[in-house]
Amino acid sequence: MDFSGTWKVYSEENLEAFLKVIGAPEMIVKMRKDVKPVVVIEQNGKDFVYTIKTPMFTRVYSFTLGQETEIPSVDGRKVKCIIREENGKLIGEADKFTSVREIRGDEMTEPGGTTEIKIAEKRRPCVKSDVSH
Repeated sequence: MDFSGTWKVYSEENLEAFLKVIGAPEMIVKMRKDVKPVVVIEQNGKDFVYTIKTPMFTRVYSFTLGQETEIPSVDGRKVKCIIREENGKLIGEADKFTSVREIRGDEMTEPGGTTEIKIAEKRRPCVKSDVSH
């Protein structure tokens, strides 16, 4: 499955509980409740580049399916994680959480555990003038 695209969070459930479980500072928990990040995913076979954009920061990290990598947590700490694809789902496993992302129709969802994050795809065709800047 190709996960490439630009995705904007529009619905989150249990976010505060999840952030507390992973040890996010209280200040981050309070700020994050009002922020809906945009995630840009670029996939080339087993190689991924994730760009997470909020009004406060932009974080970029990359990984290769099946290989241990370090991903930034919500407060910028590095978390060791292995991400794999299974049955069309991206599954990331770290010490304190497992993340499962899947695309259903025009939505990317992350159900399960202590959090459920629903992400709606926001894409537009790329025309020559869009890429010249």
